[in-house]
Amino acid sequence: MNQLQQIEILEVENTEQSQRESFQITDIESLNWVFRKISALAAKEKSVKQLADIERARINDWENHELISLHSDKNYFESLVSTYHAKQLEENPKAKTLSTPYGKSKSRATKKQPKAVDKEKLLHHVKESGMDEFIKEEVKWGELKKVLHIHEVDGKQVVIDENGAIVEGVAIEPASLSFKVEV
Repeated sequence: MNQLQQIEILEVENTEQSQRESFQITDIESLNWVFRKISALAAKEKSVKQLADIERARINDWENHELISLHSDKNYFESLVSTYHAKQLEENPKAKTLSTPYGKSKSRATKKQPKAVDKEKLLHHVKESGMDEFIKEEVKWGELKKVLHIHEVDGKQVVIDENGAIVEGVAIEPASLSFKVEV
């Protein structure tokens, strides 16, 4: 933020609420005055965010440093529990849960099962095998929207596709006007 922008910020901060409420843009000079204020406020916002990002990074670094040793210790103790529980299961296969006032160790067995590792090869196999019931379909909305038109039928506005058929499952969003200020 440069010195001119700092002056603009001071002017904004020193403007009383009553002056703000009664101000209106009446000509190109007053429009330019407002753009200067917006530009200065955007520059200040950017500097505040940059400082906050720097501080967040410092705090994240501190947090990661602190958690590394905690996670290492926690993993060590959890491995001790797993080893003990595995021995207990060997002696008594029904000892699926070990419980104390400070925690529980629960064992859970899973069966062998398939795992998808290459989705493209899997999709190719499913298509080649004719197992279409396992393929998920989706409408490409961005492309479809380009060929849809709004028409009035019997006094009601409807969405029509390129074949002239009414499209079900589509609503008409009303037109709106918005403004974007760029500085």
